[in-house]
Amino acid sequence: DNGVGASHTCRISNEAELDQFLNDRYPVTYIMEECIDGTICSYDAIINSQGEPLFESGNVTCTSIMDIVNDDLDSYYYIQKNLPEDVRKAGRATVKSFGVKSRFVHLEFFRLNSDMPSMGKAGDVVALEVNMRPSGGFTPEMLNNANSTDVYKIWADMIAYDSTLYPQGEHFYCAFAGRRDGNNYLYDDGALCQMYPEICDCRRIPDALSGAMGNRMILAKFLDEDKLNAFYADAAKLN
Repeated sequence: DNGVGASHTCRISNEAELDQFLNDRYPVTYIMEECIDGTICSYDAIINSQGEPLFESGNVTCTSIMDIVNDDLDSYYYIQKNLPEDVRKAGRATVKSFGVKSRFVHLEFFRLNSDMPSMGKAGDVVALEVNMRPSGGFTPEMLNNANSTDVYKIWADMIAYDSTLYPQGEHFYCAFAGRRDGNNYLYDDGALCQMYPEICDCRRIPDALSGAMGNRMILAKFLDEDKLNAFYADAAKLN
């Protein structure tokens, strides 16, 4: 019941895996729930004292955090160039339901990949979790890059003035690629930086975050989704 970063979570597909889980599980309380076939997307917003958004954006997670942690995979997610209206609607409804005021929020949803009788139709947005805080890691910097703005300044304005005049500029996709030590990539970090002038940051990830995010991270921003996908494909190629 404390799955921060998907630590010690697992997917059970049959009775044999259930038996193994019951034999091997850590001596803590677990919550079991139906596994959802969906892509995680988020609503990231700064909310004033009236419950109104001063800033709205959101990300898409390309790989299951649970699989990244359990299988030591690379980590890929990106800030969307434009927040989809159904995610905006769900995010605002969640803010209203929880009575959120004067907070930075990170709300997560599933976009269903297939019909699920208990959840909805393929493409529907369904609730996952609420976080009454900014998204972790380097996401605030990604929000800045994607929206040509400064969420730290907008948050400070919200606290001090309950409003902001700080502008947002041109919007981009901002990509995060978290790479693992020990993988023999076709293109090392330096080569990728030469190939993609859109890369805006490249550094080592603190060990405390590496389980869910990788050992080294590259941030890049793109106007075009095809270029975003090409970057991810090149970042993942192995020798």
